[in-house]
Amino acid sequence: MTGSKFNEFVEIVKRLRAECPWDKVQTNESIRAATLEEAYEVVEAIDNKDYDELKKELGDLLLHVVFHSVIASGENRFNIDEVIDLIQEKLIRRHPHIFGETEVANAEDVKRNWEAIKLTEAGRTSVLDGVPGMMPSLQRACRLQEKASKVGFDWEKKEDVWKKVIEEVNEMHDAEKKENSDELEEEVGDVFFALTNYARFLGINPEIALRRTNEKFINRFQYIEKKVNESGRKINESNLAEMDKYWNESKANAKSEKSNGK
Repeated sequence: MTGSKFNEFVEIVKRLRAECPWDKVQTNESIRAATLEEAYEVVEAIDNKDYDELKKELGDLLLHVVFHSVIASGENRFNIDEVIDLIQEKLIRRHPHIFGETEVANAEDVKRNWEAIKLTEAGRTSVLDGVPGMMPSLQRACRLQEKASKVGFDWEKKEDVWKKVIEEVNEMHDAEKKENSDELEEEVGDVFFALTNYARFLGINPEIALRRTNEKFINRFQYIEKKVNESGRKINESNLAEMDKYWNESKANAKSEKSNGK
């Protein structure tokens, strides 16, 4: 049933491409931002554990995969069958412990093999190849560090990674005193990179951690706005002391809800 449903879906997208005035004029470039947005919406649904929404968003993302392929097919570049063939070949090639004779002891062995196999593939000259430049910087830093670690370029002890974080923070403060914005920017970047590395050693994805903190900030600040608005004023008519009070109140409420299992 899945195969027939997929084929039917592809035919629907092809018809839209042929007959819909909007779909007709789209290019891979024109819909790339929307593709990225759909990917983020998938991640957001996962973060929220909203599986009904995830089901919808995965459909939207699938639409983009097929639509990009249909556009490319019309320009004689490639088609959806070739897309599927390539990913099937890649999965088989990079899982020799499943489809070959290679033996692995754990997930780390699988990751190391994956990176080693990638290096043998055409067009790859560096372990770091394949990390998209458009990836969010925190996530990209983490992926670069992960890839380098798979060939042994890594810290041996977590404690040394933390020392590096402190070292970079001190260098940032030294650069601040020099009032050199270019040097300061570089040192701030080094702090983020070192802290990302420490998060990796803790088993924490920094991008996801920061996204959680962003959402927490939004919830708490919107609580402040709500409380100020309830008094008949706007947020810019409040003051720091009042906002701090509501901020702490929001934190206390969140802790109470968490302890009650909500």
